[in-house]
Amino acid sequence: MSRLTHLDGQGAAHMVDISAKTATRREALAEGRITMGETALTAIRDATLKKGDALATARIAGIMAAKATSSIIPLCHPLPLDAVSVDLALEEDGIRVQARVVTTHGTGVEMEALTAVSAALLTLYDMAKSLDRSMVIGQVRLREKSGGRSGDFQGT
Repeated sequence: MSRLTHLDGQGAAHMVDISAKTATRREALAEGRITMGETALTAIRDATLKKGDALATARIAGIMAAKATSSIIPLCHPLPLDAVSVDLALEEDGIRVQARVVTTHGTGVEMEALTAVSAALLTLYDMAKSLDRSMVIGQVRLREKSGGRSGDFQGT
């Protein structure tokens, strides 16, 4: 088993020292879905929710979450983000969210992309819960990443 990077020799948690790593372009794409009933999906699509435009609000929530990842995920490095995009696509039974995050730094942005997707999905749930409390959030995953010592990754 490989050494866990966030544990020191005594097993105590610590932030990984990345000061010797070269700053390179790093990019990550994550996605997830929320499924819901027709009433909630129609209200989101038509922007008729009492709370407002859920798609626009979820996009902003995702961007803000990517920027705040180090505040909510222990041991994550605060990163200067060069770009964050959050795309939402209406599907037959729900909404797919994708977030792409880019930095030029010494560590990757996978956690920022995953956090952006999660926050956007939670925002959709919050905004439509009065119409459908049985919505299901799932399939949150890293789709791809590039840059860094570990190289590129392409998920399924």
